[in-house]
Amino acid sequence: MRLELQIILALGLDALLGDPRWLPHPVRWIGGLAGWAEKFTRWLFKDERRAGIVTVIMVLFVTSVFSGLLLWGAGKIHPRLGDLVAVLMLYTCFAAKDLLAHSRRVYEALKADDLAEARQRVALLVGRDTGELDQAGVVRACVESVAENSSDGVVAPLFWAVVGGPVGALLYKAVSTLDSTFGYKNERYLHFGWASARLDDLVNFIPARLSGLGLVAAALVSGRDSEAAWRVYRRDCHNHASPNSGHPEAAVAGALGLQLGGVSRYFGKLVEKPTLGDALEEPQPGHILAVNRLVLTLTVLAALVLLAGRLALVG
Repeated sequence: MRLELQIILALGLDALLGDPRWLPHPVRWIGGLAGWAEKFTRWLFKDERRAGIVTVIMVLFVTSVFSGLLLWGAGKIHPRLGDLVAVLMLYTCFAAKDLLAHSRRVYEALKADDLAEARQRVALLVGRDTGELDQAGVVRACVESVAENSSDGVVAPLFWAVVGGPVGALLYKAVSTLDSTFGYKNERYLHFGWASARLDDLVNFIPARLSGLGLVAAALVSGRDSEAAWRVYRRDCHNHASPNSGHPEAAVAGALGLQLGGVSRYFGKLVEKPTLGDALEEPQPGHILAVNRLVLTLTVLAALVLLAGRLALVG
């Protein structure tokens, strides 16, 4: 079975099933491996940065070898079993359905006038403190998270699946897991997590820019303000602490007429972040549905463009 068809089937499984909690997920195993590797390398090396680099190498090596052997072994038993394992591996790397479902639950809580519940639900999507957010703050946080994760959870794994197949997609998820585990600028991980954070920036460099451009195109297809999306994207895509996250967020801000970023509270401390977009509209619950439609459209467009590009290159 061609890789293109495997990817299409995996996207279909994600759209149908999402991420059932009862299903064993490779990311949980990778997270456990990362935790063990941290203990080992911290014991082995006094230099925290060196320990962090070796941890990254260990996790990526084990992930690539195990996934490659699994694919090879399944294919040796029967080609169709190899296809099935490939599709299932790819399926675990996509997160579009869960992302949209989580944000939809925030919307439903707001529509039910249950702000307390909405704060709790959006806390599952963002790292900021949500206990004192008003409705506009909840909407803004949710829209930002969906925009950012449109790259991390959809376009980036799709891009690396097209480039490197199931193993490439799983290696991307390993890098993302390492960053979410160690990529913090606190006392424990400032030096140890350096390699994880820098590698995550690198592997997301192209997908983030594809996501920003794709969201501009999605705005055009879905009837949003694509001209504003393009203008704000070009102007504000670098207004973010991350070298990548500002690209999809700026495009969404322009498409929806919202201003994202600004002041947020993290662990009790106010943090002033650059703004993206213009405050043409007050954030409303409906903007959550709007960004969901943009991301759904982006998923289809990205799959069409990347798979067509692969077919054109490899025949």
